[in-house]
Amino acid sequence: MTPTRTERDSMGEVHVPADAYYGAQTQRAIENFPVSGWRLPPSMISAMGRVKLACGIANRDLGKLTGSGKNPLSDEQVQAMLTACQEVADGQMSDQFPVDVFQTGSGTSSNMNVNEVLSNRAIEIVGGDRLAEAKPIHPNDHVNMGQSTNDTFPTAIHVATAVEIEHRLIPTLRRMHASLVEKAAAWDKIIKIGRTHLMDATPLRLGQEFGGFARQLEMSIVRAERARDAVLELPVGGTAVGSGINTHPEFGGRVAAHLAEQTGIAFVEAANHFEGNANRDGLVEAHGQLKCIAQTLLGLANNIRWLGSGPRCGYYEIKLPTRQPGSSIMPGKVNPVMCESLMQIAARVIGNDGCMTISGGCGGNFQLNIMMPVMAHTILESIALLDGGCGAFVEFCLDGMEPNEEACNAAVEKSLSMCTSLNPLIGYEQAAALAKEAFKTGQTIRELCEQKGILPADQLAEALDPWKMTEPQA
Repeated sequence: MTPTRTERDSMGEVHVPADAYYGAQTQRAIENFPVSGWRLPPSMISAMGRVKLACGIANRDLGKLTGSGKNPLSDEQVQAMLTACQEVADGQMSDQFPVDVFQTGSGTSSNMNVNEVLSNRAIEIVGGDRLAEAKPIHPNDHVNMGQSTNDTFPTAIHVATAVEIEHRLIPTLRRMHASLVEKAAAWDKIIKIGRTHLMDATPLRLGQEFGGFARQLEMSIVRAERARDAVLELPVGGTAVGSGINTHPEFGGRVAAHLAEQTGIAFVEAANHFEGNANRDGLVEAHGQLKCIAQTLLGLANNIRWLGSGPRCGYYEIKLPTRQPGSSIMPGKVNPVMCESLMQIAARVIGNDGCMTISGGCGGNFQLNIMMPVMAHTILESIALLDGGCGAFVEFCLDGMEPNEEACNAAVEKSLSMCTSLNPLIGYEQAAALAKEAFKTGQTIRELCEQKGILPADQLAEALDPWKMTEPQA
């Protein structure tokens, strides 16, 4: 059996693993919530470390930690606490945060998990015995000073969300956009047939098609920025119900300023702490933007999958990189695996939006949302999936794609929609009759027009010039 030590909290004694940095309240949560095995993502734990660091700095600068209150800290102890906070922010001690996502809805279990770890680590840094019952650097009195789970936990979700979007997702989307822009420019001279309703339409250039894809990614970047901006207001400073009880009036503003300095993101104190504590509308809004990005990526990956279909019996207008064998029974078959991966990721993110909507809208009453841990896990999962999926798609699919110019050109002349450019010259009805006859006889529109002498040769050649069909004509 694992060796244990005895810890105490306000409810009594608890047996905790002997070498754990966490204490009694964390252990109770471990025992109460043996649900999924899912822990809060590392980005969330890091954000909690960032928030505790900013709170510690604010309390230090306001003279709260070393003042005349109960159990004031020495300057050395304060610095040890801040050092411990920085370690957690940097991703250290990650094995000390075992609480299941499906816990108390405010996140109190995880907040106390962090408080206990920081307390014991700070005691260790100053050379004290972190296993001793007395806590000279106390998890509640010092690490959690001026705070409630109700304001610091959602603050950490906002910080984690904004940081992950700013420093991971947006750069990856920009890389995808750049790859598509490059393809649009390189393939601008290649004419192909357009398709609407999966049926033949008028010609366009392959570069124009990919320019449209590039614009979709450009707008996805804007949506990611909106998602980041939706969570810039931080609830910290509202404490239990938004009133700010037991904290300094300047505390929330100072913490937001420290977090902005730490991250380079323009965090601000909540305009109204009662709203800031009670509602997670900003997170729902942010994930809504992520959902829109996901559906854009779903459509993009699906279109590229169709364009690469074949190689002999599909469109095969672009050649996708060969990544792995595609079948356990059909030798030589290769599948669009990167497209399929990104489509599954998009489906997951779109599904996650339902969880976010329900958790935000129905997840609490009056002064507190009580579904915050699952909201944290869900939005951070979506960001990580979009980041990882887009990065892999760019590296293993987009960057290596090549055009099949021969296939693109071959389809243009065969298209019955070539007759569209004849509308201004012979009218819709006659053009439609030509299209039906060409389909019935197997001829091209050009061949049938020449056979019937519909237009003089020079006028017909100009009217059926596929390049001119790819741009407006005066």
